[in-house]
Amino acid sequence: MPPDQPDATDRGDLEARMRQLVDEIEAGEDGEATTAAAESAAGGARAARTTDGGIEQAVRQILLEIGEDPEREGLLRTPERMHKMWLELTCGYRVDPDRLINGAVFDVGYSEMVVVKGIPFYSLCEHHMLPFLGSASVGYLPRGRVIGLSKIPRIVEMYARRLQVQERMTQQIADFLQQRLNPYGVGVVIEAEHLCLAMRGVQKGGATMVTSSVLGTFRTTKETRDEFMAHLERAVPRV
Repeated sequence: MPPDQPDATDRGDLEARMRQLVDEIEAGEDGEATTAAAESAAGGARAARTTDGGIEQAVRQILLEIGEDPEREGLLRTPERMHKMWLELTCGYRVDPDRLINGAVFDVGYSEMVVVKGIPFYSLCEHHMLPFLGSASVGYLPRGRVIGLSKIPRIVEMYARRLQVQERMTQQIADFLQQRLNPYGVGVVIEAEHLCLAMRGVQKGGATMVTSSVLGTFRTTKETRDEFMAHLERAVPRV
């Protein structure tokens, strides 16, 4: 029996949810303004990618392949739930980097290192589509320009909400800041646990992977790199 197609109300709810998730990464809860035209165009493009039912059909096929019955009570809505979940976990593809930055780059006479550390994230390994999760630390040495504090966690989130490998995600965050700010240098360190290592294969839960990307003076100057690493080792002061 073919699966029921989602009705227009279901599709509209899903599209609205996707727009909300992307908006939260791009603009946050403070609701930074965008033009109606840009919002409409972005919403239309996103909607086109969320209503074809392909994910739900694929989930039903997977359930059949592993010997399950997609029609039993506990699984009846699983394809729909998986559809919503996958779109949520990969909404980083739909984030507009320009809208995320939204002009929050400022000329400031500050030339000391800026570090934001302990940024939590959840992502999906592209090899098995299992989660990896951990924290990212990001630092840069301004060349007269700084970026709004809230933007750095959002940049991490934009790249985390895609199918990823940790090495590439680390490099993407560093490259993004280098291109947008043109600082003297950038450093990114990510530490994460991978469930593909914990749940399958060698099944070594608790092992963590550490990756780093250093650009500019963070790569060429040992003192700058050492200062960045020292910041990461310091305990966060309690308020």
